[in-house]
Amino acid sequence: MKIVGITGGIGSGKSTVCRIFETLGIPVYNADDRAKYLMQNDADLVQNIKTTFGEEAYTNGQLNRAFLAKTIFHDSNKTAQINALVHPVVGNDFNHWQGEQQAPYVLKEAALMIESGSYKQLDFLINVFASIETRIQRVQKRDPQRSLEEINGIIDKQVSEEQRTERSDFVIDNDGSCLIIPQVLAIHQQLLS
Repeated sequence: MKIVGITGGIGSGKSTVCRIFETLGIPVYNADDRAKYLMQNDADLVQNIKTTFGEEAYTNGQLNRAFLAKTIFHDSNKTAQINALVHPVVGNDFNHWQGEQQAPYVLKEAALMIESGSYKQLDFLINVFASIETRIQRVQKRDPQRSLEEINGIIDKQVSEEQRTERSDFVIDNDGSCLIIPQVLAIHQQLLS
């Protein structure tokens, strides 16, 4: 079974593209959603996060996202620490999930696939492209509580569009000027052959 990664900057439209693949019967593993789930429900990971970042990382048994975001946002060492804790657990979770799938290929969706190096374990990589302006507008509409500074901070932590495109086998243009369904169908056909 082929493993196909799907990545793109914040607000590029990865989730929309994944929903189209799902309608074609392709299973999709959302690494970011599973990471959030595992940070809440994997007892060993919860304990490791508390040990590394303090008891304040959880409030009333719930992950204190605001505290964690504030703690790691401007500190690359702390970002590396949380990634070192979470990424291996998500990797194991993905391997277990993949073993249960019955499809010609599966999609693994993650924003930081290139940054984490996990793209190297894939058979193919799809980049969902949208301009920074378009992405910022989408995120502001989707997450009105996020400040422009926070959105730009996230964009700054992600690799450039050029780096994503350079490492990708396929690029889906989701900037609004091209229909995405025909692009997905074309990639799907190539992956089946």
